[in-house]
Amino acid sequence: MRLSNRNKASLYNFINTLLLMMVVLGIVSFLANEYRFNVLKNESYLLILVPVLMLFIFHLNGRQIFEYDSDGEALNFKNRNIIPFLNTPLYDEFPKYKLIKYDVITILFIKRLYITISSKNNGSTVLKYQISYLTGKEVNDLKLSLNKVVKANKEKKD
Repeated sequence: MRLSNRNKASLYNFINTLLLMMVVLGIVSFLANEYRFNVLKNESYLLILVPVLMLFIFHLNGRQIFEYDSDGEALNFKNRNIIPFLNTPLYDEFPKYKLIKYDVITILFIKRLYITISSKNNGSTVLKYQISYLTGKEVNDLKLSLNKVVKANKEKKD
């Protein structure tokens, strides 16, 4: 099964650009209010605070683009940001038989995928992916696919 939200990259770029423009416009409006008009008094700080907070929340959700491929004998996970220099992209590929378990953690609007795989050195390794920008249907499809792999691995061990 293949799962990707790469086609939404242009939407995420648009939102990021819009938020950056709102920050710049908020700074200009703040400066104009402070030095020229002085209409808003202390509320003028909201002109900067609200857009910066929205931009912070957008990037707090994590990497926007998530790709998953379970076709063949390997599992492929890719997780990257729309701004290349902001975070290092994650790319992991490992055989299906190494998958031990997975967890999807949701806290408010932040979703994370934790994959536990068997490792020769430590016994197991946890891989972390940010899936906040996947829709509910995409997350359910991902869970269904990973459940199949985990179930097949448990049957092989028994």
